[in-house]
Amino acid sequence: MKHQPRKYYRLLIFFVCTVFITFVGQVAIAQSNYRWGNRGKQSVEMIVDGDFIVTMNEAQPVIKNGAIAIKDGKIVAVDTKNRIMASYRAAKILPGDGMVVMPGLVNGHSHTAMVLFRGLADDLSLEDWLQNYIFPAEARFVDQNFVRVGEQLACLEMIRGGTTTFVDMYFEPDIAAKVVDQCGLRAVIAPSAIDFPSPGFRGWDDAFAAAVNFVQRWKGKNSRIIPALAPHAPYTVSPTHLTQAIQAARQYDVPLTIHLAETQTEVQDIQQRYNATPVKHLDNLGFLEPRVFAAHVVWPSNSEINLMAQRGIGVIHNPDSNLKLASGFAPVPAMVRAGIKVGLGTDGAASNNDLDMWEAIRLTALIHKGTTLDPTALPARTVLRMATLGGAEALGLADQIGAIKVGMQADLLQVNLTEAHLTPLYDVISHLVYAARADDVDSVIVNGQLLMYKRRMLTLNPEQVKREAIRIGERIKAELRPLD
Repeated sequence: MKHQPRKYYRLLIFFVCTVFITFVGQVAIAQSNYRWGNRGKQSVEMIVDGDFIVTMNEAQPVIKNGAIAIKDGKIVAVDTKNRIMASYRAAKILPGDGMVVMPGLVNGHSHTAMVLFRGLADDLSLEDWLQNYIFPAEARFVDQNFVRVGEQLACLEMIRGGTTTFVDMYFEPDIAAKVVDQCGLRAVIAPSAIDFPSPGFRGWDDAFAAAVNFVQRWKGKNSRIIPALAPHAPYTVSPTHLTQAIQAARQYDVPLTIHLAETQTEVQDIQQRYNATPVKHLDNLGFLEPRVFAAHVVWPSNSEINLMAQRGIGVIHNPDSNLKLASGFAPVPAMVRAGIKVGLGTDGAASNNDLDMWEAIRLTALIHKGTTLDPTALPARTVLRMATLGGAEALGLADQIGAIKVGMQADLLQVNLTEAHLTPLYDVISHLVYAARADDVDSVIVNGQLLMYKRRMLTLNPEQVKREAIRIGERIKAELRPLD
């Protein structure tokens, strides 16, 4: 009996050793299986999958149960999930149950920091809104801190809504570029230049010189930031200065954006000044060429639509602000038929009053059915293309963004299809155009980097940004009160 504890002790040691050897063996087998399972697979940084991949690529328009492999910020493979998983291994995998993966939205026209003027002046014509409210407010309040906070707030709103590339036509471009660099979005930053005083400038000469200097310093500096030039409009910039702007854009090989033919008042004004409509006025100056993309273009004639198509310029349709400012209905179906590169934009949130591209998509699809009395005027697929690849074409970036295909930048969205307003599902593109909302965007990727995952922001602090924006708004309200 006195030796029995020793016997149990030996049995315990034997049991522990057996368990340990079994565990080590299982680990070795698992590691071996993992190695054999991944043998021959290419290593990538991320795999994104979804119930549907809407590619905007005619070669493979919609892939069911698909996936995308991403490496070095670019798409290296697009196929069914089974084939991608059989060929690639990734450090990060974004599951796609209940999701559609699509290219990020391209907001082709905005004045982003103007989110801080959201709701400042409503229910006015463009001329009244600009001359009597916005220009004076900008002169009083726009400075570097205003642009920094406004840019952050705008980027926060756009990331949450699935915009991955935007055009910023505003002031303090270095501040804007720094915010874009930090938050991870892609942007065409086009500092606005105008013939009369604007924030920080006495007039055209110093404003344009600063814009050119920005272009020189930022061209090629950051792959996500494209510097551009932005003479404001034919009615605010003289012919001499417009010519100077297009010559500089050619010299530095950068895009140029401008407001064009936005209202009937503009058309009449330019006709009186130069004996030509705004579009023909620019053409007479040798201004219209593929590097140019014009915002609004609400009032072109049929001959001018053909002229713009021949010149190869891009047009950015802004349905929200066109409606709110009562500017009119742009002949978008005729532009698309003529072969013009047409994209979509939100304009600034001071005239919209948001940066919601899904709203712009839905309005575009509906408005032109009503104005033409033709339900086929702009089909859903055409409008979704305008918000992605069409916008990229208008900006001169179609070789980089706007579609999901090998070699393109990995600017992608996962959109949640499981909510009540997206149920049941017959046609995924129909849902994206007519039913989807900004808050259905689940995850956002730009240049292969996650900016938002499961609605959680990863590159901006939402609460801090909103606190700073509220403080600026309170100051504006206090200082503008005597003018009410």
